[in-house]
Amino acid sequence: MKLHSYVIDHDLGFAPNPFYGVCTLAACKPKIREHASVDDYIIGTGCAKRKRSGYLVYFMRIQEVVSFDAYWNDPRFKVKRPNFCGSRMQVYGDNIYHIDAHNGHWIQEKSFHSYPDGKTNQGNFSNDTSSTRVLISRDYAYWGGFGPAIPSCFRDCNGVDICCTRQGHKNRFPDDLIAAVVDWLRSFEARGFQGRPLDWSRGRPIKRRDSEGRPFAFVHE
Repeated sequence: MKLHSYVIDHDLGFAPNPFYGVCTLAACKPKIREHASVDDYIIGTGCAKRKRSGYLVYFMRIQEVVSFDAYWNDPRFKVKRPNFCGSRMQVYGDNIYHIDAHNGHWIQEKSFHSYPDGKTNQGNFSNDTSSTRVLISRDYAYWGGFGPAIPSCFRDCNGVDICCTRQGHKNRFPDDLIAAVVDWLRSFEARGFQGRPLDWSRGRPIKRRDSEGRPFAFVHE
C-alpha cells in the first residue's frame, strides 16, 4: 500500500470529483493515476495562495481503476458527464474522455478542461491523456475548503513532511508514517461529500481564454 500526497491548486469539484457518492480522479495528476493501485490512499491538501496550506481537502482509498473509455461507457458514471445547463456539480463533471468509434482517437468533451467554446484544449488534453486510467472510490471523505489541519507530527516526522509544498506529488514515505496517517484518516467517522469546494465560496472567476485566444471568465458563483 502506498500513500500519494499532492496539493490541490483549484478546488472546484473537478479533480477530484467528489459528488454522487463516488470520488473520482479522472483528470490532472497523470503520474498518480498511472501508478496508483487498488487500496492505495490519496490525500489532497490545500494550497498556500488560498491560505489552506497544510489542511486536508480530501482523502480516498482507491477501490477501482478503469480506463477512460470504460468510465465513459459505464452507466454508473453517466451522471459525472459535464452538463453546462445543470448544477455546478454537473458543470464540473470529470467524465470527459472517450474514444471516437470512427477514427479511434480520443475525444475531449466540453468541460472545465476544454476551451469554453467546447473546442479541445490541447494542453489539458495532452496532460490528462498521458495516463488513461481513472481512480474510483466510495471510501472517501471530501471537505473542500473546510477540512482539518494536518497534525504537526505528520508535517515533521524525522524530517519527512506528509504534505507537498509545490506542484507534483509525494509517495515515498516510511511504512510507520503511512500507517499512522491511515489510522488518522480512518478515525474520521464522516464519509463522502462533507463540504463545498473552496473555490465555489470565493465568488472569484477563473480567467481563461477561448480557442481563439480571447479572454473568457469561467464564472463560478
